[in-house]
Amino acid sequence: MLFKAGDPFHAIYAIRSGCMKSVVTRKGGAEQVSGFYMVGELLGLDGMGRGRYDCSAIALEDTVVCVLPFPLLEQLAHERPSFQHRLYAVLSREISRNHNVMLLLGTMRAEERLAAFLLSLSSRFARRDHSPFEFALRMTREDIGSYLGLTLETISRLFGRFRNAGLLEIDQRKVRIRDHAGLKALLSEGGAPAD
Repeated sequence: MLFKAGDPFHAIYAIRSGCMKSVVTRKGGAEQVSGFYMVGELLGLDGMGRGRYDCSAIALEDTVVCVLPFPLLEQLAHERPSFQHRLYAVLSREISRNHNVMLLLGTMRAEERLAAFLLSLSSRFARRDHSPFEFALRMTREDIGSYLGLTLETISRLFGRFRNAGLLEIDQRKVRIRDHAGLKALLSEGGAPAD
């Protein structure tokens, strides 16, 4: 665990290697996955507003992070307008991603949610010069279900349906997208991957 919900905010973390998830605890103690983070992405931004982290950050595999102390970021943003502009762009992208996740959970059918999730992962890998068609899922199916608001059984059934339809090849946690256009076609009009 990198930090827990409620811990005082003091830094943002950039992932150098590995993969992490963020988890929120609902009333009654149930946990829900609120995001997945991979190399080059930042986490801990949720703590900026209230001075405390809203979620817990948990490594899904061996992970290396770069600690970015917030006072240093503030100083750099003040001294270098170009840095401040870049920081605003990162915050904007995070807000947009959160907005897309809300749309994903609120308006899409189960198969659309999983298709949008896989397409999002594909585009995120492509931006990091990795294959957008073959990648390993670092998260469990249970984590994916929690993130998408679906049960483990539904996620497993959908993966099987996607495999049988020729959209994916699946070997344990390794996924190969065989029909990118077919996954996109599952999204209803106006649906967009939650990048």
